[in-house]
Amino acid sequence: MKRIVAKVTSMTLLFTLTLTLLFSGWGTAVVHAAGLTVTGSGGGNEAAYVEWSPVSNASGYKVFIKAASAADSQYQQLHNELIRKYASYWRADAVGLAAGSYVMKVEAVLSGGGTASAVTGTLAAAPYDRSGFAFSTASPYGTGSGAYADNGTLKSGAQVLYITSQNAQTVTLPVVVSSSGTVQTGVGLGGILTLRQKGYDTTPLAIRLIGKVTAADLSGQLNSSGYLEVKGKSNYTQMNLTIEGIGNDAYAYGWGLLLRYAGNAEVRNLGLMLFPDDGISMDTGNANVWVHNNDIFYGSAGSDADQAKGDGSTDLKKGSTYITISYNHYFDSGKAALVGLSESAEFFVTFHHNWFDHSDSRHPRIRVASVHVYNNFYDGVSKYGVGVTTGASAFVEGNVFRNTKNPMLSSLQGTDALGEGTFSGENGGMIKAYNNSITGASSLIYANSNSGTAPANAASHDAYLASSRSEAVPGSYKALVGGTAYNNFDTLVDTGVSVVAVDNVSAVQQKVTAGAGRQGGGDFNWTFNNAVDDASYALNVPLMSAIRSYTSGLVSVGGNANPGGPSPTPSVTPVPTVTPMPTATPVPTTTPAPTAAPTSTPAPGAAAHNFTASGTSSSFFTIQGNLSTSKGTVLYSGLTLTQCLKIESATRIQFTTAKASTLTLVFGSEGTKIKVDGTSYPITNGVATISLAAGAHTISKDTTANLYYLMVE
Repeated sequence: MKRIVAKVTSMTLLFTLTLTLLFSGWGTAVVHAAGLTVTGSGGGNEAAYVEWSPVSNASGYKVFIKAASAADSQYQQLHNELIRKYASYWRADAVGLAAGSYVMKVEAVLSGGGTASAVTGTLAAAPYDRSGFAFSTASPYGTGSGAYADNGTLKSGAQVLYITSQNAQTVTLPVVVSSSGTVQTGVGLGGILTLRQKGYDTTPLAIRLIGKVTAADLSGQLNSSGYLEVKGKSNYTQMNLTIEGIGNDAYAYGWGLLLRYAGNAEVRNLGLMLFPDDGISMDTGNANVWVHNNDIFYGSAGSDADQAKGDGSTDLKKGSTYITISYNHYFDSGKAALVGLSESAEFFVTFHHNWFDHSDSRHPRIRVASVHVYNNFYDGVSKYGVGVTTGASAFVEGNVFRNTKNPMLSSLQGTDALGEGTFSGENGGMIKAYNNSITGASSLIYANSNSGTAPANAASHDAYLASSRSEAVPGSYKALVGGTAYNNFDTLVDTGVSVVAVDNVSAVQQKVTAGAGRQGGGDFNWTFNNAVDDASYALNVPLMSAIRSYTSGLVSVGGNANPGGPSPTPSVTPVPTVTPMPTATPVPTTTPAPTAAPTSTPAPGAAAHNFTASGTSSSFFTIQGNLSTSKGTVLYSGLTLTQCLKIESATRIQFTTAKASTLTLVFGSEGTKIKVDGTSYPITNGVATISLAAGAHTISKDTTANLYYLMVE
């Protein structure tokens, strides 16, 4: 089945690349064609790239991609903005891709007429690792994929903004700013996000940074502290927003990100340099936030002695919960991650597969929260790894601690109570440790085992050593100061982590060093001197100098072959997709739609209803609710659907099936869940499919949505 929703709004918005391809490993292949040479190609997590040498008589370039098994007629064109020029080569990146094998084609448009083209070899794909509390079934949204579906493709109706150093202050996007649907055009990246703070526009939005975007480029778009604010209207507002870098050289340079009141938000594939205070600050009322595959360098020096490297790299506090921080590469961070500030209630966070590369402390430093810390690589950590206070509980499993001075600490007890003083004067917490690899530690005291650096101490310890990952820590083991026991959250709640998602500790170092950080390892190379940097927590002057002097190799953005704007990019996979279309530049679909909306013709024995053709009149369904013709146009199975039933609190659709059946519901871009017989079912890419038993059934509201078509068969 094919479904394309055209959201008809006037916008200078750049269109979504709705492809579905993913890649494992960044390979290189050289392919020659007449006048055009592909010099490199490869795949990464939900992305692929191709590089080629410039053609002397080319006026521009186009780049295409298709499934490897598909016919050449299925090639689909990448957006113009995904093509970039560098000093000695060109590059294009495809993003928003799902698992499979694919081929990319580069086409040079020759100034004298004609074209020259070359193709890559087969590119193999692998998905991002969507694990941790941001993906827990107990969380508010069940996902932290932001503008993307969990298969890696953009969500139905998703919008895309490309942000460069040239357009960061001038890019525009229409935003819904009232309950009646009033639209206002936001100007500049910050201006657009400010309008979305009103809470009326939850359209999935992917903000794609290209190259080095500086604080000066964002003049007028940042708050007074130098942050780009990603804010909802109130606690845990659904944002459906992704901020991502394109390729291996996108930077937030000299500014940071502040997330507040944000639900379902994602930050990925960015390099953060010289940020103010915190790099990514999840400050107040955030839920289902996923921060992953970023390279995090030094921030700007603060006023305190311990802020020479900046302050927090990825901090979260004030009720932020169901957060996953994964596959990030921390370069000598002073304070990697604060978890909690003044909370009184339990909240949930996951850290996994991060590379703490010679950073100093707070990996993380936890107050109150229940935190799962697994499969991270602590690589020459000069102060401490995981620290707990104020009744926090941390499950620390399958991590590699290499020359980490103090792998685990609990305030005012164990190692922290020794002669060097404390890392915190607060009450203690509890750590459950299991299956970690620990070498070169200065001090580690277990509650129940002599396998640390000192004999077991049931009263004053750093952690309880579990014999299995499912073992519950006995309540008799408590924090020395504060008296709190481990809460065994990991055995009681859905952590969003399956057993198979936890790697054997023997594989962690290789997997993390290969996969943490930006696509292909990023364009910034730095190797620490273990002999010096393992134990030093001083600012690395040569590293800071390299960060301050970093210049982008990017020359220009665009292939110069599509001056009218981005090209249509229908999906190459048979999943339903949505392509937003401005009225000024219609985008054709791959299947011509009829000019009118015919009545559907379901299979024998099935019952279907087309709201465009029949309104609320049906001999099979009893329909109660309000219709609308202002919610966009849906193309589905050859039908052009322009009228929908608004799924509101009073909406009801009732019917009776004589036998077990399948219900198919086709929606517009809004909505994530629908209730059938009182049970919530997900809407995936605009479609919900539900198995029904024989009997009476009722469809009602879960989330606000617009229903265009339904069928029982």
